Amino acid sequence: MSEAALKQDTGQQTLDDDELLRVVNLKKYFPVGKTFFAKNRRQVKAVDDVSFSVKKGEVVGLVGESGSGKTTIGRMIMRLIDPTSGSIQFGETDVATAEGKQLMAMRKAIQIIFQDPYGSLNPRMKVGPIIREGLDVHRMYSMAERNERIARLLETVGLGPAHVNRHPHEFSGGQRQRIGIARALAVSPQLLVADEPVSALDVSVQAQVLNLLQDLKEEYEFSMLMISHDLGVVEHACDKVIVLYLGRVMEMAPAEKLYADPVHPYTQSLLSAMPVPDPRRRHDQNRIILKGDIPSPINPPSGCVFRTRCPIATDECARVVPPLEETSPGHFKACIHR
Repeated sequence: MSEAALKQDTGQQTLDDDELLRVVNLKKYFPVGKTFFAKNRRQVKAVDDVSFSVKKGEVVGLVGESGSGKTTIGRMIMRLIDPTSGSIQFGETDVATAEGKQLMAMRKAIQIIFQDPYGSLNPRMKVGPIIREGLDVHRMYSMAERNERIARLLETVGLGPAHVNRHPHEFSGGQRQRIGIARALAVSPQLLVADEPVSALDVSVQAQVLNLLQDLKEEYEFSMLMISHDLGVVEHACDKVIVLYLGRVMEMAPAEKLYADPVHPYTQSLLSAMPVPDPRRRHDQNRIILKGDIPSPINPPSGCVFRTRCPIATDECARVVPPLEETSPGHFKACIHR
């Protein structure tokens, strides 16, 4: 199904055979401040009309500056927070309305790797119980089989069975993130939400964790939604890339297309700012420097939210909210300029 067609319906949907997740017109507004009349309260528009899909076995990257809504989207897909409007269809489950056994099954099928490997592990629990917790909650396997699976998962992520009796403070940041990955994989999820999985790690460890995730994806056959501000990480790991700005999708395309030929001014500026790992090449001449700061999501600009920083903005950009349109097969952008 084309991404443009995602806009047509926000009700109960039937996914295509190759689709695992479909997000349609997703919005999340957070009320802020206090007024006498609740309906007049100001709102932070964290996510504003976002649509995309994730296919089976696909790795989709959500990229953008801080405050663009990446993590909020991931948390809504996990049902850690409820959407203001829109729909999230996971298989036959409507994530926003799931309850009881259906919600429990969805939580088993969608797991998350948190950004902070230090804060995401309970410091009072040992590694074995941390990984086994999901197996206990979902009543998977016998106790002996659970222990065997934990030992096998630890070996898979580059640790050892002897580590089950250690506490998180006895490990490095990279090792803790590996424990977090093992915990997420314990219940055999179909979709893994990786929220900045390597941003808190040393550069030397980042490549190890990324390569590990790619190897595990092939072995365990799950799809992945990777949230990151690092364009180099996304290029290395993702099949499709979605570029967000102030809660809206600016551009969406297969990774190879987007990096070879970005068509939105915001994407072009992001890619021009990527560091070049070659001291003999000068990168400053092609760099696009955006003026000003990101506007407040409480009071976003009218029309195109990027227009206040866009180098090609016109008066029309203040009046028209650009739709996400297909410029070439599989390549979409939200810009009125051709």
